[in-house]
Amino acid sequence: MTRDVLAARWTEIGDKIVKLAEECPADHYEFRPVPEVRSFGDQLRHVAFWNEYVQKTIKGESANGDANELPRDAFPTKQKVVRALRSSFDDVSSEISKRSELLKSSELDTLVSFIEHTGEHYGQLVVYSRLNGMVPPASR
Repeated sequence: MTRDVLAARWTEIGDKIVKLAEECPADHYEFRPVPEVRSFGDQLRHVAFWNEYVQKTIKGESANGDANELPRDAFPTKQKVVRALRSSFDDVSSEISKRSELLKSSELDTLVSFIEHTGEHYGQLVVYSRLNGMVPPASR
């Protein structure tokens, strides 16, 4: 039951942020409300990076968070960012589905923390979208 609830919440936030990323025009990926914050695309590269971290952590692999986002030079376009973002959510979903109903405490903590993390970034991206005159898909 716990695994299924977490899997549903993971998929829900993933679908929302990917849909927002898909609908945002490519020329808005470099938008940032003020110079001191990440651009729309940087936010998505950041989320995808941490999703990869989550997958490695759940698999029991060593994960290094130093980079803090996927490299811009490897993911320079909307198409590549969206593909990496979708893949990162799918990869974590796959790992969740492999777990027995009894998740380890550390796995629960990781998943809950990063569902919250993604929700925070989704909220930021909603503001970015609205500042550009777009209504986010989940708000329609």
